[in-house]
Amino acid sequence: MLFDERPKTEKKDLFDREKELNETISNLHRPLVLLTGVRRIGKTSLLLVTLNETRVPFILIDARKLKQNYGLKDLYMLISESLSSSIDKLGDILKKIRGVEIFGISVELSWKGRKYVSLSDLFDHLNEKRVIIAIDEAQKLRGPLSKEIKESIAHAYDYDRRLTFVLTGSEVGLLYDFIGRENEKSPLYGRYYHEIKVNRFSKNESIDFLKKGFNEYNRKINDNIIEEVVDFFDGIPGWLTLAGNYLVSGKSFEEVKEISIKIALNEIINLIENKKKVSEIAAKRYRHVLKCISEGANNWSSLYECLIRKDGSTVSSSVLHNILYQLENMSIISEYKFLDSIYEKAAAKL
Repeated sequence: MLFDERPKTEKKDLFDREKELNETISNLHRPLVLLTGVRRIGKTSLLLVTLNETRVPFILIDARKLKQNYGLKDLYMLISESLSSSIDKLGDILKKIRGVEIFGISVELSWKGRKYVSLSDLFDHLNEKRVIIAIDEAQKLRGPLSKEIKESIAHAYDYDRRLTFVLTGSEVGLLYDFIGRENEKSPLYGRYYHEIKVNRFSKNESIDFLKKGFNEYNRKINDNIIEEVVDFFDGIPGWLTLAGNYLVSGKSFEEVKEISIKIALNEIINLIENKKKVSEIAAKRYRHVLKCISEGANNWSSLYECLIRKDGSTVSSSVLHNILYQLENMSIISEYKFLDSIYEKAAAKL
């Protein structure tokens, strides 16, 4: 079903991504592949359909489950959980590895002591078979252990020719930062990766998506409303799916708009709250910058003036530069504009 709010897993439910799907599959012979795009653009769906279409054994790691300052135990528990989901195809390899315990359908990696198994050792053993290691929202691996993870991936890149790593990221700048695209000290610096950029639907594609989705529910929605939905959500599949579900359930378009803005506003508030854990002042300035951009501050001077006015104090230009840099890395803004218009409407309510 096109309006299934969960990530798609079958090709028949993946709307208009034939080009991206073929490109992803045709590049799985490479050691490192990136799937990038803004939130709700459909990266996870593309990843899951790719994995199911290839029928190659895979390990799927959802890095969103890691807390911000995760430790080795947290990382190994996450990998153990992912390996458990693939035990039917990889159990014959896993049972040979010292430091790997198998209890029925559960896998446990030893993360300390004499039986400690390094990630490089794990990858070397997995290399007995053709295996895809997929990491969803891989930028979440940034942190104290990121160097160890990157060194392990770099080792596999060089020596484990049957392994392919597929990394997705909606905070694209942070994903680039994780792999060290601009950092000569990164273990992955200078290594080629193939990047598939997942873009939003065109207006015609968005209209077609909604009409086909409504047809699956035998619902006829007025063409004018469909046009309004398409214009409001600007081709982002996740938002179009949300709108389709609520319209099918009987909500009005005005209610759908309110719901989507509230969702985006909660996400922006969560971002600000996370900044507050570091500094109350920093959190306040992030709020002001987002608010200023939503009000039309579309260049350095107007944004700087707006920030000073809202802050009520002198703010150094380096502070604003750092905030903009972080917001761009998180794929929230680019060149003083929101990448998702719903976030712009939500930020106006801050």
